[in-house]
Amino acid sequence: MRNLITDVRGVIVGNADDAAAATGVTVALFERPSIASVAVLGGAPGTRDTALLEPGMTVEHIDGIVLSGGSIWGLAAADGAMSWLAREGRGFPIAGYHVPIVPQAILFDLANGGDKPFARGESEAPYRRLAAAACSAAASEFALGSAGAGYGATTATLKGGLGSASAIAATGQIVGALVAVNAVGSATIGDGPHFWAAPYEHDREFGGRGWPAAIPAEDLALRFKGGPGANTTIALVATDAALTKAQAKRMALCAHDGLARALRPVHAPLDGDVVFAAATGRSGAPSDAFALTELCATAADVLARAVARAVYCAGALPFPGAKPAWRDRFGA
Repeated sequence: MRNLITDVRGVIVGNADDAAAATGVTVALFERPSIASVAVLGGAPGTRDTALLEPGMTVEHIDGIVLSGGSIWGLAAADGAMSWLAREGRGFPIAGYHVPIVPQAILFDLANGGDKPFARGESEAPYRRLAAAACSAAASEFALGSAGAGYGATTATLKGGLGSASAIAATGQIVGALVAVNAVGSATIGDGPHFWAAPYEHDREFGGRGWPAAIPAEDLALRFKGGPGANTTIALVATDAALTKAQAKRMALCAHDGLARALRPVHAPLDGDVVFAAATGRSGAPSDAFALTELCATAADVLARAVARAVYCAGALPFPGAKPAWRDRFGA
């Protein structure tokens, strides 16, 4: 176990980023088409092809998931992933062509200090190119923190980033999470080093600081970043279990509990929080509703841990006024 979503058999991940623009793309690819669904609970989402993931829709399987910076410009990333997959002969066969199914969610990182001439209409956005590069780089190992879709991400108090975590559920099946944390709120308690997700930490994966001795009222005061549309946490949870589309939908909904455990606030009118859920089917179906509940609860736990790891592993951007990194403030 690498403590990454790629511990789920059949999933690989690639990152690509643009340092000058302070933005990037992360792509999760499935080695064979996989069942997937989605739950959108934020008030200001930016997505592509999420409607087809609802249980009543015809398409059953997808080839990948794209997480991207860039706000609305970032939606071009799915084009790059589709082109790359089509060249590989992947996708839904129709009329002699292959049509890759690659849903996407974006986050807002336009105000992080990077130079984004595409947002002024002065150049082409880099996201198609970045997504293709991320697909080419996809592997079992990948960087966390200021990488891929998390490169330019921030929270209310600290630099955000890309996180991942995994666990073996009580059913024996593997569940993993991948998240780009660009929250309107905070992943840490007050102004200290303690993560809201501390009770779920494994093996000091985000510093081992645990809970503070007390949480005074002022530490429960909400801390906000940015304005409307300037935020969003986007994620994928995956399992090697065999799920139906309706069961994947339930997993996506339950996994949002992980965001609620790790970020304060979350699912706000200013957020576009989205969680995809996918099942590669390598280890058989859950035996009953209780087994499915075990998988769903594990998905929430690993997503909470992935959020904290994203902030813990991030490095500050080299721009005036950039949000500090957790490690710069609190050490390793």
